[in-house]
Amino acid sequence: MIMSRIEAPRDDVTGNLLDRLRAGLPAEAVLTDPDVTASYANDMASFCAAGAPAVVVLPRTVEQVQHIMRTATELRVPVVPQGARTGLSGAANASDGCIVLSLTRMDRILEVNPVDRIAVVEPGVVNATLSRAVGDHGLCYPPDPSSWESCTIGGNIGTASGGLCCVKYGVTAEYVLGLDVVLADGRLLSTGRRTAKGVAGYDLTRLFVGSEGSLGIVVRAILALRPKPPRQLVLAAEFASAADACEAVCRIMKGRHVPSLLELMDNTTVKAVNDLAHMGLPESTRALLLAAFDTPDPAADLAEVGALCEAAGATQVVPAEDTAESELLLQARRLSLPALETVKGTTMIDDVCVPRSRLGELLEGIERIAGKHRLTIGVCAHAGDGNTHPTVCFDAQDPEESRRARESFDEIMALGLELGGTITGEHGVGVLKKEWLAREIGPVGVEMQRAVKAAFDPLGILNPGKLF
Repeated sequence: MIMSRIEAPRDDVTGNLLDRLRAGLPAEAVLTDPDVTASYANDMASFCAAGAPAVVVLPRTVEQVQHIMRTATELRVPVVPQGARTGLSGAANASDGCIVLSLTRMDRILEVNPVDRIAVVEPGVVNATLSRAVGDHGLCYPPDPSSWESCTIGGNIGTASGGLCCVKYGVTAEYVLGLDVVLADGRLLSTGRRTAKGVAGYDLTRLFVGSEGSLGIVVRAILALRPKPPRQLVLAAEFASAADACEAVCRIMKGRHVPSLLELMDNTTVKAVNDLAHMGLPESTRALLLAAFDTPDPAADLAEVGALCEAAGATQVVPAEDTAESELLLQARRLSLPALETVKGTTMIDDVCVPRSRLGELLEGIERIAGKHRLTIGVCAHAGDGNTHPTVCFDAQDPEESRRARESFDEIMALGLELGGTITGEHGVGVLKKEWLAREIGPVGVEMQRAVKAAFDPLGILNPGKLF
């Protein structure tokens, strides 16, 4: 970045804050040009307010983060932690006058230990970078959000990210063994362990995972690794209806199969991906189901799952012949959300998770909601988890269409709760779903969560306005 000498107007409060920060940070780590700081104001969520930060800081060391937090506490200035800002809930959005604490420069992989099967990393390490590094040791880090080429481990921890392979390998929370966290007052807290087992005291590590930067600043993580599995093979099954595809999902899971991936794309999503990347996906299908296995004999597993898909009404089942074809299908799935963004220019991406057995009801309900509001709503889903991403496509310049988009979004979340689900399976609450978190966990739940927040952040300076 070419550093600008332009600064925001200084008043006594801002001037004191900048002087105090610069006393413990290199000059290049403190950004004040309003045009630059504005670029850090928000993540990728729609309908989420963002304020104007007073300053953006980019520390490289734990000690620098501690200095920032001590300064913020002494001056009572809010702090908004950020990673790559690929989030979809507004959790990384700035508030007026805040310190934006970007952790992207803390990007070192400190250790990869093949015996203990752990990696020790800083929060700014990109997910894909870590995956490739541990792969050189015959290991893997399974959580793989669709944005894995750009999202950071710190952001993944903050939002408890999921990914395409969670149906077999689980989500981020299951791989975080320990953390170093800078608390609101600048103290350094170490949680968890490096060992395979450990049950000493409350599980504070798990508490920080998914806390969206509201309890402390993660500056180091100890992550569990797994042996690198064989290359997976993928099967694509076409269905005449989403209901049939969901029935296939139920049959696969009831049959005790353990796919490494089980993903669904509806017709709207398939068409959008074709329009964006010209991938030749079958646009005649109403739902495309992708199943993958990374077992010693994936072809045999795919054959069994293919038969289950046909029994559920699949009109065509096509197993990939090799890993190249498999990767092409996976790339199509990863392009789903970027492709849907091109349909109308703006998207509202929902993240509703229901029991697998209710997945068909959710998709049918989403189709009704789309018709009611005269909107295009594409659905891609981690079908094996029951975790769907209904994506409302709309023109943000049209106030009436924007209103209908927001109403449809709320109706989808209400439907998810009605079906015994949750308002978010992996994207988090942030600003976007504050009201819905209160509805899901109830008044006693909100009271207890606020009590936890107060214990770690008594001044309320860490990512204020998020969660509740």
